[in-house]
Amino acid sequence: MADLRFWFDPVCPFAWMTSKWVRMVAARRDYEVEWRLISLRLLNAHVDYAAHFPPEYEAGHTAGLHLLRVASRVRDEHGPEALARFYEACGARVFETEGGSDPAQDTRALAEQVLADAGLPRHLADALDEADRDVVIQAETDEALALTGKDVGTPILHFRPRGTGPDSGEGTAFFGPVISRLPSEEKAAELWDHVVGLAGFPGFAELKRSLRERPQLPAFGVPADAVGTQEDWHGGSRRQKR
Repeated sequence: MADLRFWFDPVCPFAWMTSKWVRMVAARRDYEVEWRLISLRLLNAHVDYAAHFPPEYEAGHTAGLHLLRVASRVRDEHGPEALARFYEACGARVFETEGGSDPAQDTRALAEQVLADAGLPRHLADALDEADRDVVIQAETDEALALTGKDVGTPILHFRPRGTGPDSGEGTAFFGPVISRLPSEEKAAELWDHVVGLAGFPGFAELKRSLRERPQLPAFGVPADAVGTQEDWHGGSRRQKR
């Protein structure tokens, strides 16, 4: 009975930025968020990483898939609220410290730290090697792509998935909104209302530009009072080729 479904990959900084905004809105309103799993590594399984991505992306996306295995086990054994805590703790470790914690460097150590931060048993990190969980992660990734189409990245948001009223259907899903700066507490809900209003029109398909600022996160060396350098992205990533 969620008001919003949010598909995340824990290594995506833009998903993390949007999730911070969503949590701000949810805290101010009676808003239920269902956190779901999507893997950039599975989404790009058909892509030649060496030709299309910066060199660090393959290891990073693979680490993200492994962390999603842990997230899947957290949800199975401790429920959706624990999954929300796990994602919040993971984002704080990876993106909210200067230099960040590179998930690809020591994924086991990171997972154990995140689990401890979230008040969850460290042994759940054993799921890093549970490749059979990829079936569930693939299914949720496919679920998101069935709602948006395939030329997308993360995050994917499904607005009003339960619908409101007899003609509301199942709501609309989009890749994004992608933000580089976090709105203020005062502006967060107002900005969100504009997004929800646009998403509520059944004929709306896309509003996009490929220029993005580096996200306003300590891991990227961009403090809260600064603006990141602008970069040109394609298809949700800094691909080398289009």
